[in-house]
Amino acid sequence: MNLWRNQNFDALLFDCDGTLADTMPAHYRAWLTVCEAHGMTFDEDRFYALGGRPTRDIVATLAAEFGVTLNLEEAVIIKEQSFLLQLDSIQPIDPVVDVVNRSRRKIPMAVATGGTREVCTRILEHIGIADAFSALVASEDVVRHKPDPDVFLEAAKRVGARPKHCVVWEDSDLGIEAARRAGMAWVDVRPFHSPTRVSKRL
Repeated sequence: MNLWRNQNFDALLFDCDGTLADTMPAHYRAWLTVCEAHGMTFDEDRFYALGGRPTRDIVATLAAEFGVTLNLEEAVIIKEQSFLLQLDSIQPIDPVVDVVNRSRRKIPMAVATGGTREVCTRILEHIGIADAFSALVASEDVVRHKPDPDVFLEAAKRVGARPKHCVVWEDSDLGIEAARRAGMAWVDVRPFHSPTRVSKRL
C-alpha cells in the first residue's frame, strides 16, 4: 500500500464503494430487493464484475435482459434506499482509510465514484472521512462512466492535478481500466480486502 509514497504524485484519487468502505455486500443485498420485486436475478459474480457502473445503467441492463418494463428512476430510488437502511453496518476499509488519514493536508485528494453524490457523501460521513477530500465526482457529474476515464479526469481537474501525476485507488476491473485510460497510476486494493460474499450466507 506504499506504492504512491515513492513517486511524485500531485493527487490521490479514490473510488468509494469497496475501496474506502466495505459497502459491496450491502449494495448486493439492495440489488436483490429490486430484482426479486421484478422477477429478475443478478448473479453475485456479475455484480462484482459491474463494479463502478452507475445504478441506473445496471437497472436498465437487467430490465432489458429480462424483458421487464419498469420505472428506472423508481427502481434506482428503491435500490439506494434499501442500501441506506444498512448504512449503520458499513465499516471502513482500514488499509485504504489509513492512507487517507496519513495524507490529510499533505496532498490533494478526491473521491471519484460511479455512485450517486448523496449515497457517497452519506458513506464518507458515516466512516468519518468526508472532510479529507477537496472534491467529490459522482455519477451525476459525467456522461461516460467507468471504464471510460471521465470520472477520474474530472476529479484530477477539480483538484488541479495533472492526470499523469495522479494515483487511483480502486477495487474493480472497470475502475482500474478507467484509471489506465486516464493515464494514471493505480493501486488495486483487492489484495488487501475481500468482501464477504452474500450468496454464501443465503
